[in-house]
Amino acid sequence: MKIVAVLPHFAPDVAPTGTIWTRIVEELAERGHHIDVVTALPWYRTHQIESGYEGRLVRREDTPWGSITRVHPFPVADKTNILRRALGFGGFSTLAATVGLRGHRSDIVVAISPPLTLGLTGAAIARARRARFVFNIQDVFPDVAIELGHLSNPSVISAARWLERRCYALADAVTVLSEDLHENVAAKVADAGKVHTIPNFVDSETIRPGDRNNGYRREFGLGDKIVVMYAGNVGMSQSLDALIDAASALAHDDRIAFVINGQGAQRSSLERRAQGLANVTFVDMQPLDRLPEVLAAADLHVIPLKKGLASSSFPSKLYSILASGRPVVASVDEGSDIATVVERSGAGVAVAPDDPESLTKAIDRLTREPAELQRMGESGRRFIENHASPAAIAARYEELFESLLV
Repeated sequence: MKIVAVLPHFAPDVAPTGTIWTRIVEELAERGHHIDVVTALPWYRTHQIESGYEGRLVRREDTPWGSITRVHPFPVADKTNILRRALGFGGFSTLAATVGLRGHRSDIVVAISPPLTLGLTGAAIARARRARFVFNIQDVFPDVAIELGHLSNPSVISAARWLERRCYALADAVTVLSEDLHENVAAKVADAGKVHTIPNFVDSETIRPGDRNNGYRREFGLGDKIVVMYAGNVGMSQSLDALIDAASALAHDDRIAFVINGQGAQRSSLERRAQGLANVTFVDMQPLDRLPEVLAAADLHVIPLKKGLASSSFPSKLYSILASGRPVVASVDEGSDIATVVERSGAGVAVAPDDPESLTKAIDRLTREPAELQRMGESGRRFIENHASPAAIAARYEELFESLLV
């Protein structure tokens, strides 16, 4: 097949979505498919174009399996500035469409959201290349922005919802990551049969259980503490205030160190809240090849998602944590797919979102039960080995693409 993949991020960019789709493209290429990638210049780490990529709006390179065309993403560091972010998304999507329209006839065009505007980009490229269009939803927008309070103007919400439904209508198939997201999106399309659930994967060969007493612990002075870690984007969707509250409540317990590893819009405010807490350490985002070491350094990971977001977002970091053989406390909506995966895998516990007391109690209890932490970590690893390999997920996309061409 000849495939065009319109992606917001691609290696060497380090965004989780980019990491996942880079590997899917590689897996599809190994299966003999020709792939043209249209993506952004790398910018995710610092929210500005990375060194070596500046100075040009468009850069193109040939690969053994096709090509990569990178365009300017018009990055905005302040995620609370909705107007500037919308203009940035629009500029990136328009530029991606401009370069993507030119090219040979293709079989499949797949585009990733967010940003939602790439739905129009993907549909336009598919029409120009006489291809079928697959729209992959990583987070459901505008639902996430509405839940976070970033969108409140009724007219803007109405326009965003119209754009969302229009993109779904233009797609020949819509893929989502979980049953919660499937239910959300299926309610918004005329034909619910076009919505397919294909979860993200984790590279279980690269991310494996490792020694907790590693270089990461030594570098950041964690010693032999029981490390409770949040690793990921320090953004608006995460209820990290609750983790700081838990650290404050457990400040008397000198066995435990809390680590927030990552960067994002909320980092500076969290650092202000954590002032005076000797048991909290902030660490900048680490290089991607260091991810297994970062995950292994923790004894317990935390996924704190704000109330109401589990039906429109599924954090890919969950599978990485399970692959690393480490347990997790998920502060998420009851009955959500995230909670279900945690409980079904036996890899941890789920507690109510935005509830510092429940989170604190769970952390306090589990950090006093090392044998239970080990059992949970081993159980999570077994779950990943059986359910979420890269080859299996790429095969499901290939099967979907082929079904659309019949």
